[in-house]
Amino acid sequence: MRQVKHICAREFISYFISPIAYIVISIFLLITGWFFFSPFFLSNQAALRAFFLLLPITFSFVVPAVTMRLLSEEINVGTYETLLTLPVTFRDVLLGKFLAATAFTAAMLIPTLAYPFFISFLGDMDWGPVAGGYIGAVLLGAAFSSIGLFASSLTRNQIIAFIIGMAICFFLTLIDKMLFFFPSSIVGLLQYIAAGYHFENISKGIIDSRDILYFLSLCFLGLYGSHLILKKKY
Repeated sequence: MRQVKHICAREFISYFISPIAYIVISIFLLITGWFFFSPFFLSNQAALRAFFLLLPITFSFVVPAVTMRLLSEEINVGTYETLLTLPVTFRDVLLGKFLAATAFTAAMLIPTLAYPFFISFLGDMDWGPVAGGYIGAVLLGAAFSSIGLFASSLTRNQIIAFIIGMAICFFLTLIDKMLFFFPSSIVGLLQYIAAGYHFENISKGIIDSRDILYFLSLCFLGLYGSHLILKKKY
């Protein structure tokens, strides 16, 4: 685990060296701030419903932007081969980069904690759904980070990795919104594979083991797929 911690720390620090990280954080806070303050000023409602409702869509393009360089950049410039000469395994590299991306995604959420505290000064706040929403957000960020890592392992081009990761994340986010297009026999299956459906359950303050298992399964599939791709290439 020492190698995993070292890789994770290196990758997490490298995010804040690059200006891209600050651009991504700024865009994320700008969008989420709009989702929160628009109902407040337009409808005179101070609530986190819109923030959590649209968070999966926001994550669908923000998280792939965070993960697009993790493997594709190293493969492109040749530093990945150098990394493998060190006493590390594919698993160490993937887990370290995955944990760094998840930690960075969680760090992006920290400034948004000001929203529920702002509401609590205006009236009574039900902290159950708020806690559930942030737990769901971290799980969703972890799942999308694994998908973005998988997309980054497929190509040397960061832009292509971003597009692939974003496409998969958007599909998982929006599939449950298009169930009326599909036969009733597969509606249940499509609803289960929808990330938005499971996140919505947790954001209501309902912590169900099936929803947690879903996000953990996505993390495993993304990491396992990345492992297979790298093993085939190297």
